[in-house]
Amino acid sequence: MSPSATRSDLDGELNPLPRAPGTYALVLEPGPQSVGQHIRVGALGKLPIEGGTYVYVGSARGPGGLAARVARHLRATGRPHWHIDYLRRHTHLTEIWLAVEDVNHEHEWSRLLAHCPGLAIPLPRFGASDCRCPSHLFHCARQPGAILQRLGGAIQVPLQTPGGLAEAHRLHGPPENR
Repeated sequence: MSPSATRSDLDGELNPLPRAPGTYALVLEPGPQSVGQHIRVGALGKLPIEGGTYVYVGSARGPGGLAARVARHLRATGRPHWHIDYLRRHTHLTEIWLAVEDVNHEHEWSRLLAHCPGLAIPLPRFGASDCRCPSHLFHCARQPGAILQRLGGAIQVPLQTPGGLAEAHRLHGPPENR
């Protein structure tokens, strides 16, 4: 089991996240002004922005672990480096699901989501240019909470929840106790 994260306000300030390796799923909603647009995602092609919810799966294995990677995704500014950077400019983050483990669940979670009824792949190979997954980005018409509960080892706290990571620790215990 693992903690989730919160953002205290729109400036992107995070409550402390583990500096450990892990896997994450970002839950994103497009702004109303972006729905209906088609955005270019580097050499991958154009992504149609639809209403509903997007789920992006990734992993953090480098320096700073989950804390550094999630903070990078929250900023949504600067020159795009990953496919998700193109989409983040048109969406706001509503939830983060984390699994703090040395085991990388990124491909397992992506394969699971690719086979879930109600989820679609809006742009094949998004976030998956270095693996065999069909995509690491999924779209659904409504909140995917029930689907994301199936992700092995992950728990979630909505970003708008007061208390954030501290609340996750209160409910589930600190990561080392899970």
